[in-house]
Amino acid sequence: MSGFDRNSGLNETLGFRFGEVTPERVALSMDVTPAVLQPYGIVHGGAWCSLVETAASMAAAAWFGDRGRVVGVSNHTDFIRAIGSGTVEAVATPVHRGRTQQLWLVEITDEQGRLVARGQVRLQNIPAEEGVPGLRSTAPTPESSPT
Repeated sequence: MSGFDRNSGLNETLGFRFGEVTPERVALSMDVTPAVLQPYGIVHGGAWCSLVETAASMAAAAWFGDRGRVVGVSNHTDFIRAIGSGTVEAVATPVHRGRTQQLWLVEITDEQGRLVARGQVRLQNIPAEEGVPGLRSTAPTPESSPT
């Protein structure tokens, strides 16, 4: 599982910055810029969902490691506090890590430590020998990705 650039694609577009990436916890941050606001001047729910899914997916992949890949199958994100500026931090922690699936909780807080969004992501563990048609052959790992 090498060659994945976690600072590209949607992560780059939304400005995600990775801090801690371990099999036990992932922390990343995002500046709230005009690019992530909806017409009413608050963060678009899709930005929260993307932040939640990215944090959970990186954590799940770090835990599953060389055993294979993980793919998201469900993302349930609640929007708790509307904000239109500042910096937020998302922290993913495991709820369940099993043989076939994982469930991760992600909490997003603002600069004052207030909860602004919370989500759960369920991921399917795909063993290396099985593969998935159409899925890239590379996946994120803390070791293979630049910080």
